[in-house]
Amino acid sequence: MLRVAITGGIGTGKSYVVRLLRRRTVPTIDADQLARAAVQPGQPATEALRARFGPDIFAVDGSLDRARLGRLVFADPAARAALEALVHPPVRRAIDAWFRRCGACTDAPFAIADIPLLFETGRAGAFDRVVVVACDPAAQRERVRARDRLPATEVDRRIAAQLPIADKVARADAVVTTDGSFDDTDRQVAALCRTLAGDS
Repeated sequence: MLRVAITGGIGTGKSYVVRLLRRRTVPTIDADQLARAAVQPGQPATEALRARFGPDIFAVDGSLDRARLGRLVFADPAARAALEALVHPPVRRAIDAWFRRCGACTDAPFAIADIPLLFETGRAGAFDRVVVVACDPAAQRERVRARDRLPATEVDRRIAAQLPIADKVARADAVVTTDGSFDDTDRQVAALCRTLAGDS
């Protein structure tokens, strides 16, 4: 089974592409969901976050105030690095365990881990193939602004916190672009699945 990672940038359409892959019954796992699980009340990473950032990043019910933490880490690279150092190791372990289970329990030719910060965390080498979802930078900015209802300065800060899409595309084994129609993206995903199945 090929271990495939899919990544992109905020607002490039990666989540839509992953939904298309799931419709094609491709086994997928979402690093963001694993990260959310890692910071649920009572988890070791949650207590480490409290020790590092203080109680203000938590709501009264003990859950993480993701919006407040996001404002903090997108404005401060050191804070972002501290957050990643606490959350990424359990996510990495969970993804590795999932691929082992997939290999043992299914005859699927490939499985895909959805990892937004794949290159930023130095994880690309852990996979057999890397797929990047990309779009025009102006479209990316507008999608993020409209979806998250953020001011332009905050959108630019969040995009700047990630490796530029052009750099990710240059390092990809395959690229899906989302500048065209939904049908065009679906055709690209179908072609990607055929290629990955043939490579396995």
